[in-house]
Amino acid sequence: MKYKFSSVTPEIQRLADKSIEGYKINPELYMQYDVKRGLRDLDGNGVVAGLTNISTIKVLDTGDGMPNHGDGKLYYRGIDVEDIVSGFIKEKRFGFEETIYLLLFGIMPSEHELAEFKNILSDFRSLPTTFTRDVIMKSPSDNMMNTLAKSVLALYSYDDDANNISIPNVMRQCIELITLFPVLAVYGYNAYKYYNSGGSLFFHDPDPNLSIAENLLYMLRPNKKYTELEARILDLALVLHAEHGGGNNSTFTVHVVSSSGTDTYSAIAAGLGSLKGPKHGGANIKVAMMFDDMKENISDWTDENEVRNYLKKLLHKEAFDHAGLIYGMGHAVYSQSDPRAKVFKGFVEKLSAEKGREKEFALYSLVEKLAPEVIAEERRIFKGVCANVDFYSGFVYRMLGIPDELFTPLFAVSRIAGWSAHRIEELINSNKIIRPAYKAISPMHEYTNMENRMD
Repeated sequence: MKYKFSSVTPEIQRLADKSIEGYKINPELYMQYDVKRGLRDLDGNGVVAGLTNISTIKVLDTGDGMPNHGDGKLYYRGIDVEDIVSGFIKEKRFGFEETIYLLLFGIMPSEHELAEFKNILSDFRSLPTTFTRDVIMKSPSDNMMNTLAKSVLALYSYDDDANNISIPNVMRQCIELITLFPVLAVYGYNAYKYYNSGGSLFFHDPDPNLSIAENLLYMLRPNKKYTELEARILDLALVLHAEHGGGNNSTFTVHVVSSSGTDTYSAIAAGLGSLKGPKHGGANIKVAMMFDDMKENISDWTDENEVRNYLKKLLHKEAFDHAGLIYGMGHAVYSQSDPRAKVFKGFVEKLSAEKGREKEFALYSLVEKLAPEVIAEERRIFKGVCANVDFYSGFVYRMLGIPDELFTPLFAVSRIAGWSAHRIEELINSNKIIRPAYKAISPMHEYTNMENRMD
């Protein structure tokens, strides 16, 4: 029988209540001491904490004198991601594998180099003997990010050279994890579904002749069937989520943990813990759930006034989860456009036509149009607001029949490429542990002996 932790008892609640006042910090003190909350300034720009060759996020200068006011651009190893995508779309090939190669090695592969790399990925795609039985099938979690983290940490025990942080060994470990993540995610979900919903249990071995995107659909579906458009749009999603600068929360986490000299499995598990958060990788689920609520509460999806009023209710904490947010809108850097969302949108429209869900796509497009206007009317903002890549990704995954539980793990399946590149970069270039400072603001107290303390 699975061990269950007890719930919060009245005694624990009283202790928590007692601690709350001691933790509170007056927000004005951040201004007084010039501390950048979240390591960001008022414009949302991140505090520079390091240097990287791996990717660049830029906002184009419009010449109007307003900072962060142009279209967003994303570069992998100095190459515009829009050019990368247009290249493999034009030649009708799957692009995630060559994107991994580019991020890891800094150059686009030749045809021979890419074929050789794909063979290496295929060779590493098998789980250790008994791993599925001993790790994945035991104590399945209802959260697939925890399942992934558990599996990654368990793989440490199967690696005879787990603590070796030489670059060749770390490269070997990273490539193994990149190619195993899809298997771990799908198998973990199938085990969870079997134990909680019943029905048949199946584990399809990945096909060595298929791309990572194709294998995800092949392993996930009982009949192993998928259309070419389905596989290509999933491949595009993986490419667009693969990397996004060293400053995003999970990548920075990998940098921080790697700087301590720890092993690859611990560093990647830490990145998974970060990505799990709803403010980071979990945002795509929130977008999908928000639209579920929207569709239930708006009678005419084409009525701009009705949609606008719902968006205002979201901001006033009167709708959905009462958080005051329009999920999928806004980004720390991009203001006018997120290049990933811009590239993605055209393919989302094609898939919605194939699936007969054009009305839903029209609703998404209408919200994308109205939300920036509503936010500008209702909130004091320092820069523009645009749809980010999470805005459409949940809708795509729903159309692909991918369960909600796998939305964020799919993000991880992609972002492990970027994490791996950043881990290697940190190990090569840094010999100092990352250790930022915190300003202590608590008043000093004299120690009081036990007999003089008040209850």
